[in-house]
Amino acid sequence: MVYLLGVLLFSYLVHSILYIPFIKLLYSWKFQRLKQITRDAFNKRTPIFDKFHQMKAGIPVGGGLLIIVLTTLFFPLTILTMKYFWIPITSVYPMFHEIKILLFTFISFGLLGLLDDAKKTFAWKSDVFGLRVRHKLILEVILAVIISYWLASDLKIDIFYVPLFGVIRMGWWFIPFATFVIIAFSNAFNITDGLDGLSAGVLMIALCAFWIVSASILDTPTSIFIALWLGGILSFLYFNVYPARIFLGDVGALSFGATLAVVGLILGKAPALVIIGFVFIIEVASSGIQLVWKKLFHKKLFAAAPFHLFLQQAGWEEPKIVMRAWIMSIVFAIIGLFIAFITKFPLK
Repeated sequence: MVYLLGVLLFSYLVHSILYIPFIKLLYSWKFQRLKQITRDAFNKRTPIFDKFHQMKAGIPVGGGLLIIVLTTLFFPLTILTMKYFWIPITSVYPMFHEIKILLFTFISFGLLGLLDDAKKTFAWKSDVFGLRVRHKLILEVILAVIISYWLASDLKIDIFYVPLFGVIRMGWWFIPFATFVIIAFSNAFNITDGLDGLSAGVLMIALCAFWIVSASILDTPTSIFIALWLGGILSFLYFNVYPARIFLGDVGALSFGATLAVVGLILGKAPALVIIGFVFIIEVASSGIQLVWKKLFHKKLFAAAPFHLFLQQAGWEEPKIVMRAWIMSIVFAIIGLFIAFITKFPLK
């Protein structure tokens, strides 16, 4: 466990040194949204969202890119360094395939988000591919199916444990199940990423919980990956808390949501994933219900959605919403850990 803390501190220090010049670089690239004009899944304007986020116009996006680049670089280097110094490495799965799946998810969804950020930032015309909602969803499905197939074929994951019901063996039905989970969490994170420090803070707490789980089952690759990722998130939060100097952007949001889901699936803790990430579930559920209600009944069910926007509309200040979300995330993480540790079953 000591070396994992060292990896986390190393990642935090490197990210902290690089974030200030990286923010300046984003400004020089003009990688920022100068106008806050947002549309929903039905291509309708969202004036309430734009009203509360107009003050954020001009702040650089793409903060997640630095975390993706550094974590991707340091992850294999850390494994190789441990092997060189004969530090024991244990893995629940074939290590190459586990590393491949983690990095592919991290990078592929990050590239998808980066393309979306570029489209929004530089205002590409709509007749360019430019990631309309249906285009982005199609690409998300393709990537999620590839990842889910690897989870089932390379890691032989096809079961999960439901408290009170026991082990459920899904066979190849695991692939559509995992695909749904990955896409759901990717978009849930993206929807949650609307307030300063909200999504990154909730992710930090969720990663701490899964770090404990991975260390408890002696899964070294996943533990190292989480340590490097967590160090980057801690550094990013320093610049992202209210008032934010930088945002994750879709490059970070899509990547981090999808990878969080994959980490939960690799650790065999799908039910715990739902609990530990319950703030993300609330956000995407409230947004989804609102969209369906508007489509069916041509009116809103809630004054605003997702849930954090509903609270803003009700008069809650942004830091108050974020701090309450962090507290609830800690509670859900504790409950999720309790569920994770009472579900003792073979991962294969």
